[in-house]
Amino acid sequence: STIEFAGTLHTTVVKQVRLTNPSQNTLAYNAFFVGRDAADFSLPKGNTVTIPPMKQGFINVEFTIRFLHPAEAVLILISDKVDGIDGATLTFSLKSEVKNIEPLGMIRCKSPCYAL
Repeated sequence: STIEFAGTLHTTVVKQVRLTNPSQNTLAYNAFFVGRDAADFSLPKGNTVTIPPMKQGFINVEFTIRFLHPAEAVLILISDKVDGIDGATLTFSLKSEVKNIEPLGMIRCKSPCYAL
C-alpha cells in the first residue's frame, strides 16, 4: 500500500503505520528505507517494533518536505525471529506532495530600477 505525505514546503509530516499481529506468537520487525529519496525519511522512535500476540503495534514515519519535486521511497519491514517464528516481510510505498508554499521570511530592499 501507499503512504502519502502531503503538506506545506519545509514542514515535517509524521504518519503512523499500524501493524496487526493475528498470530499466537510475538512478532518483531526491523524497518529500513530504500529508494531515490530514502535519506529524507526517518523513524523517530527507532527502527524496531515488537508486536505481542493478538495485538497491534505502531511505527512512526517522519518526512520533512524540503523540495518541490515529489519524494519517493519504500519502507521495508523485515521480520526478526521471536519465539522461533518469522512474520511476513512487509513493504509500503512512500510518496510526498507539496500542497502549499509559505515564505520563510521577507526581505525589503530599495534599488534604482534603471540607470543610464
